[in-house]
This record gives sequence, structure tokens and C-alpha cells, in this order.
Amino acid sequence: MAGIFAKIAAGDIPSYKCAENDKFYAFLDINPLVKGHTLVIPRREVDYIFDLADDELAEMTVFAKKVAEAIKRAFPCIKVGMAVLGLEVPHAHIHLVPMNSEKDMLFSNPKLKLGDEEFREISERIFSEFEKSMD
Repeated sequence: MAGIFAKIAAGDIPSYKCAENDKFYAFLDINPLVKGHTLVIPRREVDYIFDLADDELAEMTVFAKKVAEAIKRAFPCIKVGMAVLGLEVPHAHIHLVPMNSEKDMLFSNPKLKLGDEEFREISERIFSEFEKSMD
């Protein structure tokens, strides 16, 4: 049975899409550390990121880089941090977090509480920037 992230990537569960291609999908974390906190996943269901084949991991990292560039344009920040934790959902994923200080990457920080309209606006800004870079 498909897990929650596989269902999100397939469109069976709604998400706030930020970017996609045939192999990877990026969407907003619904418990964000900061505005623009995005998850990047392979469409193929794999629990542990280092179980991905070398070429697939490399492609995922390049895709994540393009998403990070879109996030930085949509939400100006000093850098976009990248973290791989992988304990909360059994599907490989990368967290991309806009950072203005190292404190923005503390996963023990209280999570933002955003409404549907704000999530939509954030994802649309990132998606728009991602699409521009694909032209």
C-alpha cells in the first residue's frame, strides 16, 4: 500500500505543489519552520534516501537545487538550507528551508500555523519561479 508521500506525488492527496517533473515532486511542508519550507521527494517510493541509486540521488539533488533557487527568488533570504532527516515519514525526502540565520533550521522550533490561502500563495510564488527557470 502506498504511503502518504507517494499518494501526494500521485495527486491522490492534495498538496501545495511547488515544482515537479516526471521523477520528483516538491510541495510545502504543512508544519513549516518558516514560510517557503518545502519538501522534495522522488515519485518512486523509497524509504531511505541512501537506498536510491547513485544516478537517482544525483538527479534528486539537482532537482532540489532548482527548487531551492526558486524558493530564494520567491522568498529572499541569505541561503536555502537543506536537511535530510527521514524519520517522520518512511519516504525519502529533502527539506529545503529559507534561512536568514542558522536558527531557521532548528527542527525543534515551534512550527508556523498558516491558513489554506497563505499556503496557496506561498506555493504559487515558488511554482511560478520554478517554471520561469524551466523556460
